[in-house]
Amino acid sequence: MNKTILIVDDDEVLIGIYKEILELQNYDVETALNGEEGVEKFKQTKPSLVVMDGDMPTLDGYDAFKQIIEIDKNANVVIITGISEFEPKSQDAIEHGLIKVISKPILVDELLNLAKKYTSIKLEKRFELNNDM
Repeated sequence: MNKTILIVDDDEVLIGIYKEILELQNYDVETALNGEEGVEKFKQTKPSLVVMDGDMPTLDGYDAFKQIIEIDKNANVVIITGISEFEPKSQDAIEHGLIKVISKPILVDELLNLAKKYTSIKLEKRFELNNDM
């Protein structure tokens, strides 16, 4: 059962908050401080959900998302950012499989709903695959 969520943000305080909230709900949480590190962690952990800041140094969330989608076209990625979901950058990412763009700050309920929804989807897909054999 994969209940792993990857949090990618250059704000260590926010990472700590998200991590604590999710771990209290029994999710396994991996973290990264920039997009480049996030892509590497994605390769290593294959999380059910990636929650990523859109604006980070080294590699921003949008460019990291593009790399993650090349690794796994079914990756569940959400970007949290200060820019509108209607900006061309956000719309382009959504057209290429981004789940959604969420305006900062993300509410606790929204974070938990995303975690529940996207860890369940992976589990359901896996269950269906196992039952087809």
